[in-house]
Amino acid sequence: MFKGSYSVTITPTFGDGKIKVKSLEKYFNWQIKKKIGGLIILGSTGEFLSISDQNRLKMINESVSIIDNRVPLLVGTAAENTYDAIRYSVEAQAQNADGVMIIPPFYSTPTPEELINHFKMISKEIDIPIMVYNNPATSNIDITPDIFAELSKIKNVKYCKESTMDVTRVKEIDKQSKGKIKVFGGIMGYESYLNGAIGWVSVPSNIVPQDCTNIYENIKIKKNFENAKKIYDKITPVIKLVGKHFYVAATKYMLNLMGFDVGKPLLPRLDLSESKKRECRKVFKELNFKKII
Repeated sequence: MFKGSYSVTITPTFGDGKIKVKSLEKYFNWQIKKKIGGLIILGSTGEFLSISDQNRLKMINESVSIIDNRVPLLVGTAAENTYDAIRYSVEAQAQNADGVMIIPPFYSTPTPEELINHFKMISKEIDIPIMVYNNPATSNIDITPDIFAELSKIKNVKYCKESTMDVTRVKEIDKQSKGKIKVFGGIMGYESYLNGAIGWVSVPSNIVPQDCTNIYENIKIKKNFENAKKIYDKITPVIKLVGKHFYVAATKYMLNLMGFDVGKPLLPRLDLSESKKRECRKVFKELNFKKII
């Protein structure tokens, strides 16, 4: 079963979009050394919409090889066209990914019936678990708990990433799906844990993987809520830094400061402004981050 803090990772790239394999290896080995629970590639933070099909296959293949079954690997396989989402999901399974994460089609705003059919068609073609990603701010539709109840009837829809600002959804999804869908928090990971989430699909864990895992362990295993809150308060500047529109650019810039050489955002995204870079350097210094050799 998937559980714990999972980094929804950046994609280390050259300016032309090709994968920086050496940087990827250093970055993933460090994530695993810092006790990350799992890794999710080619999500929004991984710039999946800006990655060519050739480079996405390269990213999956290299990731599977580097991780080598040390932690679970999920692949983002979302697409506007259902058949493209099926193709990406089949490719991920063929390359030995442990699961897929899929946000709904983000322009066509499917009805509940269309959405359920979309996931049914994908599910028929793969056997690995599907994590359904609910983020109304980016997909333009909200997968409500009653829709999750219907999705839970699909054989391998086993997880969801819940990224509304309503953490009560965690318990409601569990209730309406009769426990068939296990909930990972998205935007509000710490608060989601307190409401029963089994994991956190996290952007800040790209930068502070050990702290994010420590929050999970303190809440879900040790029941040390006070210590979990202290860790959460400590990393809140990072959470704010990599939030909102600049989550890709800020995460990549911070990782570059840390010595990972992951490149700049791919178009249409631009690099951070100088004022945003100063903000990143300020957090880097205040939290006493070190360059990883």
